[in-house]
Amino acid sequence: MFKPLSLFLGYRYTRAKRRNQFISFITLSSFTGIAIGVWALITVLSVMNGFQAEIRERILGMASHATISSVNGKLKNWSQVDQFVEQQPHVVASAPYILKEAMLTNAANVHGALIRGVVPEQEKSVSQVYQHMYQGSYKALESRRFGIILGRYLARSIGATIGSKVTMVTPSTNVTPAGIVPRLKRFTVVGIFEVGHNQYDSNMALINMRDAQILFKMKKQVTGLRLKFDELYDAPRISREIESKIDGYHRVVDWTQQHANLFRAIKIEKTMMMIILSLIIAVAAFNIVSTLVIVVNDKQADIAILRTLGASPGMIMRVFISQGMVIGIVGTLLGVVSGVLTAQNIETIVPALESVLGFKFLAPEVYLISDLPSEMKWSDVMTTGIISFSLTILATIYPAWRASRVQPAEALRYE
Repeated sequence: MFKPLSLFLGYRYTRAKRRNQFISFITLSSFTGIAIGVWALITVLSVMNGFQAEIRERILGMASHATISSVNGKLKNWSQVDQFVEQQPHVVASAPYILKEAMLTNAANVHGALIRGVVPEQEKSVSQVYQHMYQGSYKALESRRFGIILGRYLARSIGATIGSKVTMVTPSTNVTPAGIVPRLKRFTVVGIFEVGHNQYDSNMALINMRDAQILFKMKKQVTGLRLKFDELYDAPRISREIESKIDGYHRVVDWTQQHANLFRAIKIEKTMMMIILSLIIAVAAFNIVSTLVIVVNDKQADIAILRTLGASPGMIMRVFISQGMVIGIVGTLLGVVSGVLTAQNIETIVPALESVLGFKFLAPEVYLISDLPSEMKWSDVMTTGIISFSLTILATIYPAWRASRVQPAEALRYE
């Protein structure tokens, strides 16, 4: 598109000392504005990627990649389904579970909870809760011992500690001479976990699978199977393949469906943040319009001489587009380098700033995630660079077109 002479002249106009110092100031502000916009966009997107990854890891500390359940909430032939699923490609492990709602009471404190019955040995293959034990031991969930592991904030809300006796009230009932009464069972708190996600830390409790079958009258049935795949992001595709192969009516739900609203909100927020920060680049890029318009007015005599020497209007356009490109490329490169360095070292930069300023940006007693995580993706860096370069080229079109319309006779009349 650009001939060497056009590039040469555009570069000369960019670096030449001008009589009008205001042009140099606007050019410098364009450089700086583009660099700051690109730097901010790359840094913010990397931090948002880090938060998204952190939330995803905390959710998957308790949730599985996918679950298989039946229509009525009871998976009768779960052993056969388990054997079939473990033979499928991409399935790393599976574990049965029972999920029910109940009330937990301790003294005068009452709190609703989701009760998950698990086989501890198998559960470790699909969940990371054993790595997030706050107190007690995950191994203490022994069959028929009626031990229970509580989320940290659930334990706090009912005032339970290790060794406390809590009473579980289930929705099912017993018929007695005194009438229909709810089923009650006392459990001993053998552990407290904290995965860092309020949904689980405030509402989830774990008990042994056999204890759950007895308490909820499940006999040898389970609610479903929890699956772990070799590739987290392929969970939707793998789940659909498994669902199409299983005989009977079974529902396979992957982690993206279980937490669809949360991750959709994060995606929308990231998109809006990209649009908002792109406006910073747009404002800086359109400073180039002012710069080139002033340069065109300042260089009308030069343009007229080039036209009389045989330069075509297209060549004149390329000269000033090249000048705008130089500004955009240098500003974009400075911003990309600054953004990449900041994104890769933000876990060092933020603590240093906190120590200098004397306060913590994300106080651990207020925020769930107290550190600024960062996950830089080169796709975001490339997208940011393309947006910046495209806006720069767009900003040069009108001034370059105006330069190409300069008439030599009119420009040289008073020279």
